[in-house]
Amino acid sequence: MNLMKPILRPLYAPFVRYYRRQARLKQEQQAIRAQVEQMRQAGQAIKVILGAGATRYDGWIATDIPAFDILKHEHWARLFQPNTIERMLAEHVIEHLTAEQFHDFLRIARIYLTSGGRIRIAVPDGFHPDPDYIQRVRPGGIGEGTDDHKVLYTDELMRDVLTAQGYDCQLLEYHDAAGAFHHRGWHPEDGFVLRSAFHDARNANGRLAYTSLMVDCWPRAD
Repeated sequence: MNLMKPILRPLYAPFVRYYRRQARLKQEQQAIRAQVEQMRQAGQAIKVILGAGATRYDGWIATDIPAFDILKHEHWARLFQPNTIERMLAEHVIEHLTAEQFHDFLRIARIYLTSGGRIRIAVPDGFHPDPDYIQRVRPGGIGEGTDDHKVLYTDELMRDVLTAQGYDCQLLEYHDAAGAFHHRGWHPEDGFVLRSAFHDARNANGRLAYTSLMVDCWPRAD
């Protein structure tokens, strides 16, 4: 039998890897569900970070692929009940989706938001006046991760997408088409965005070297 292992391994190894991945996925999803239930029993608002990576905030559930793929209906259904999420935070996540995928995400997300729930989105700002910034963030640019960037959003484009999907929105930070910066006060407890005007360490001496297009959005009342 030992002599046969090298011969058989290429045949069964893919199945072993598949079942191991599925076991890890199940374990990670169970951990998220446990956090959701713990918050529910404590009477806490359910707040979810999408595409969290290493980001962790108190009172927020950090999620990321593969445990939570925001484009898969079955993942949402496994982890959350409809109309239960008060806040979602997507900091520099949406630019990794195609325009069609962003529309799909918005359609799914509205099912799981509470009646007063909101999504806070931060993406690279397509109207930032610094050409070097644009080079670092545009799809296929020179910045880290830009090989996977799909869309460079402006305030106008973002508003158009959200409106088309039946969302109302409030822009929090952005540059307009003339390059002027606009800021509306926002509460970190509704979703802290590090890559923002007053929290990014690259913004020193009054120079806004790195900002995001930030927007809060929520499904429009019927």
